[in-house]
Amino acid sequence: MSGGTEPAGGLQSLSGLRVVELGVWVAAPAAAALLADWGADVIKVEPPTGDPMRSVFGSLGIGEDLPNPAFALDNRGKRSVELDLRQAADRQAMEDLLASADVFITNLRPDALDRLDLEPAATVGRHPRLVYASVSGYGLKGEERDRPTYDIGAFWARSGLAMQMADSSGAPLNARGGIGDHITGLAALAGVLAAVMEQRHTGRGRVVEVSLLRAGAYVLGWDLGIQMALGKVARAERRDKNQAPLMNPYCAADGQWFFFTGLETKRHLPAVCRALERTDLLDDPRFASASSIRRNRSEVIAILDEVIAKRPLAEWAERFDEEGVWWAPAQSPAQVVADPQLMANDGFVEIASPGETSQRSVNGPVSFSDLPLRPAGPVPSLGQHTAEVMEELG
Repeated sequence: MSGGTEPAGGLQSLSGLRVVELGVWVAAPAAAALLADWGADVIKVEPPTGDPMRSVFGSLGIGEDLPNPAFALDNRGKRSVELDLRQAADRQAMEDLLASADVFITNLRPDALDRLDLEPAATVGRHPRLVYASVSGYGLKGEERDRPTYDIGAFWARSGLAMQMADSSGAPLNARGGIGDHITGLAALAGVLAAVMEQRHTGRGRVVEVSLLRAGAYVLGWDLGIQMALGKVARAERRDKNQAPLMNPYCAADGQWFFFTGLETKRHLPAVCRALERTDLLDDPRFASASSIRRNRSEVIAILDEVIAKRPLAEWAERFDEEGVWWAPAQSPAQVVADPQLMANDGFVEIASPGETSQRSVNGPVSFSDLPLRPAGPVPSLGQHTAEVMEELG
């Protein structure tokens, strides 16, 4: 890999791949970070003020000096080049970078790209071999293509996800940060890799278009499909009115929540009743079939609540596993980062920090059987590699 840092898992097919990222915040940087993890040479182009994600906690009024694991997750293993694209010389340097690149990925708004002479089709016209990945809020076409947004706007709100997951008051879900961005980043990654395969076959580049809005609509695809087919769709239900009581959360005596995951009622109900030591419920007309459970769901859930509230989750876990009940704990972040199953499957990675203590980070969602887990490349400081990369370009 030319000039890059040693990745967590280097694929030979990506070791010579040069990716130029003009990305801010999350979605495009997330896709590029996974490419860096897998062995690509990712050059992150930043303005003199840096990617605003570097100072996200200051922007939120939390604290400027806090560690920034969010930035580290999506920018480890890259090389940072500082360019002021308002200046002619730096614009030429950007063109030289693109001429040397296999992939360009950006999530700047379409109007900003137009002002920088980086409109997708025109840029691929100047660099016919380039795979240009555009990650936007609302897409490259339409009257609202330049509307500013984060994932809470385009992915969650506009796509219908937030309303479909509304609470009992009808207020739309206010989702945790970065979820829609990371899902959209995975979509961008898939599109980039498909286009690179085609590039190697034909020698030609193309524009790969991904938007937060389309990614959100795809995630909600089941509900949107039902809406189009039937003209209506059910909203998310309160847990005490869930139409599938064996696909529902319950709280044990120690306050620990868990989910039953018994989608097939006829198959899973006997094991649940045995584990709860309530086999008498199998003779209760309300539990006689999936349809009767659905009709009497409030009463069924109340009965299960009463039984489950009598023991702590550790005792129920033992009973559930003995009887073959399908279930899962509803874990807090503190429990997740200590989860031995996640750790056994390389769910976390150390980020190398030369001369400093390495930091633990969430690993990407993909592993490769013949590549052992190694530390990810370090997080670059702003402009750390400008001279190095410019020298490579001559």
